[in-house]
Amino acid sequence: MRAFALAGILAGVVATALAAQQPVLPSVPQALSLKDAVDLALRYNPGYRQVANDRSMAAWGVRNAYTQLFLPSLSTSMGFNYRGAGSQTFLTQKFEQGSATIGSDYSIGLSWQLSGTTLTQPGLAKAQQRATNASIDGAQVNLRAAVQQQYLAVLQSQAQVEIAQVQVTRNEEFLRLAQARFEVGQATQLDVRQAEVAKGQADVGLLQARQAVRVERLRLYQQIGVAAPEDPMVVTLTDSFPVTEPTWKLADLLRSADEGNPDVAALEARAAAARSSEKSAKAQWFPSLSFSAGWSGYTQEFTNSDFVLASARSSRNSAIQQCDQINQDLLNPGVDPYPCPAPLSASDEQGVIDANNVFPFNFSGQPFSARVTVSLPIFTQFGRESRIAQAAQQADDAREQVDARRLQVRTDVSQAYYALEAAYQTIGIQRTNRVAAQEQLRLATERYRVGSGTFYELLDAQVASQRADADYINAVYAYHRAIATLEAAVGRPLR
Repeated sequence: MRAFALAGILAGVVATALAAQQPVLPSVPQALSLKDAVDLALRYNPGYRQVANDRSMAAWGVRNAYTQLFLPSLSTSMGFNYRGAGSQTFLTQKFEQGSATIGSDYSIGLSWQLSGTTLTQPGLAKAQQRATNASIDGAQVNLRAAVQQQYLAVLQSQAQVEIAQVQVTRNEEFLRLAQARFEVGQATQLDVRQAEVAKGQADVGLLQARQAVRVERLRLYQQIGVAAPEDPMVVTLTDSFPVTEPTWKLADLLRSADEGNPDVAALEARAAAARSSEKSAKAQWFPSLSFSAGWSGYTQEFTNSDFVLASARSSRNSAIQQCDQINQDLLNPGVDPYPCPAPLSASDEQGVIDANNVFPFNFSGQPFSARVTVSLPIFTQFGRESRIAQAAQQADDAREQVDARRLQVRTDVSQAYYALEAAYQTIGIQRTNRVAAQEQLRLATERYRVGSGTFYELLDAQVASQRADADYINAVYAYHRAIATLEAAVGRPLR
């Protein structure tokens, strides 16, 4: 039980530490302009940050390409080993080892290679970096367009709330008018009930409009990438968008899109990277030069000092016996005998023990080694040709994607331009309809007030006025959304 409790406490501490490491999303300011919303989105929108994170990786790719071209790679390793005492058999020979051994080794290596691939890698990496930066720029423009569209959606929903509030006020007035006419005998109870129903429907419409504002605001906070306030309505959107006659020329917009659309620029950069990749694949026909150098050393120590001393004494005694045998049996008479070694002394034995104590860092160095190799692949089972063909196909596809995207952009710009013109003209028509509907409602109200009109006429006029108000608001914000769509198609702000 104590172990389970300790594990639970440890898990809680780890969970608390992980929670503390997670960044807390900031909240939005009390007054939020479109520029503030875009700036916050560029800092906190998760989708954009995923794209922007590629910038660092692309920069490191360029550094790596230049490093491979001009600097060798350096590697080092160190190991430790142990082998127990016993016997082992190799082929028909059996080897005995009377003591376990411990050892260590190290190695330091340099390597460098020059080939057609390494020569073309810096250009390829820089092209890929430009493509990454262009993709990030495109994601930034697309994010700004998305935030602007959602910002306009919030403003449009707020305008719908104002219309719904006006409708509630009107229905309250109609209800009072119907009740007053009923009290003096100029209207029936049916008029009063119809006015009450209309008032209830207007209240429901106002509730739904306010709920729509909350939903659109929550979507705006999500689009920005920040935490929504506890009350989404506390944030005030400060920007307003006046309706002005569009003065842009289609030819100028198309020219600007051809020159600066970020999506086209990103595809052009990727096409350039594909061409660089094709050049890198073709460079495999060139020979390659490689160089390597290394330093190494090792230690080996017997763990049983008695075994080491016994081996040393046995070796010295064998040498003494062999020397005595030569002096006695093999030398001619009158020849001076060879000097024979003396038995191991105490100091000699201590030297043997000291010589054995080499683990772990008293290395015996190995000779320096270096190698230079020139290689030329002659036949690679058509693997090289296959890679070149694949790279060429990808480069051709990338060029076709650029042409297709450029045509798509021109279509999008033209379509958004004509949609903007139609939206602006629609505002004028809806403004006229709105004025006419308001006049119709005023006349119907006066007719009902003096008793020459029916409540059904009043309700019809009210519905027509409400629809005209909503259509006008929708036309205004369709115009603003059309400008945002045109800006996204061109690839830059227009106002």
